[in-house]
Amino acid sequence: YTSSFWVFLWEKGYQETDSVVSSVTTKVKGVTMTNTSNLGTRIWDVADYVIPPQEKNAVFVMTNMIFTLNQSQSHCPELPDDNTECNNDSSCIPGYVSTHSNGIQTGACIPYNSSIKTCEIFAWCPVEDDYHIPKPAFLQEAENFTILVKNNIWYPKFNFSKRNILPSFNSTYLKNCIYDAQTDPFCPIFRLGKIVEAAGQNFQEMAVEGGVMGLQINWDCNLDRAASHCVPKYSFRRLDNKDSANTVSPGYNFRFAKYYKDSSGIETRTLIKAYGIRLDIIVFGKAGKFDVIPTMINIGSGLALFGVATVLCDIVVLYCMKKRYYYREKKYKYVEDYELGTSETYGTDS
Repeated sequence: YTSSFWVFLWEKGYQETDSVVSSVTTKVKGVTMTNTSNLGTRIWDVADYVIPPQEKNAVFVMTNMIFTLNQSQSHCPELPDDNTECNNDSSCIPGYVSTHSNGIQTGACIPYNSSIKTCEIFAWCPVEDDYHIPKPAFLQEAENFTILVKNNIWYPKFNFSKRNILPSFNSTYLKNCIYDAQTDPFCPIFRLGKIVEAAGQNFQEMAVEGGVMGLQINWDCNLDRAASHCVPKYSFRRLDNKDSANTVSPGYNFRFAKYYKDSSGIETRTLIKAYGIRLDIIVFGKAGKFDVIPTMINIGSGLALFGVATVLCDIVVLYCMKKRYYYREKKYKYVEDYELGTSETYGTDS
């Protein structure tokens, strides 16, 4: 009885349910400045550090990078390792390329520096050297960048739709609010550093090698109540595994290039290995609303369960327990039918 009551009331067994259908768009804002020997003084805005400009239910913010400037297709020495270091041309195989090669070997052994020789390659030269990752992160101020998350949801079974920019918001509030679990739990604008902090991570550490964060939006709605009670709940967690005991290929990074032609008309590029924080927006939820069919089904199944329970109890007591004969005597009475004769008796359920 207790379990049926729990399912029917607490678990809302009287409601029809539906899963959420969702769409997400994002908009990042923030400007910072860097001053380095390679690039000089430079301003970084959204067009520089959000790559690509739009993704499906996600956004990537570049926080650290390795630049390889003025690359062009030519011949140069390969980076030194166990497979590329050489003493003479016989150690280099023309046309050879491996998974980790930066180019195709020409068969010549040439100086990499004053003490090391490596195999010459035809590649984008000079080749990238990503052995040393900048610390601290190149764009330290990225923790102050803000992300506006626009989320529209729809429950098709009930033809109910809503968005996370609530009807009570005005343009003034939206321009000035920043999400805070205590003071502004429904503001759809999030500070990147606060997202990482809410997941129990250190932003400046994560910014060096990158990582993947999850912004979870939960829409659990009871549509028997007013629509104003159907509001999003935000939570945050780090999705990529950060394990101090396993430091192989940590974080999140990828490469892209910006191409141009120099004064001689030669195609040239700047190669960038970008490290950063990828934010995946994960939307889930369930809506429920009163419906006669699930109500009758659950009431009927509950009543049927009571009948089945009685039969099962009788079977166990009458046939399985040690004192089953004593119980049988108490449950049934034997009476005589005088019309048929005193020798014939019939058992009746007491």
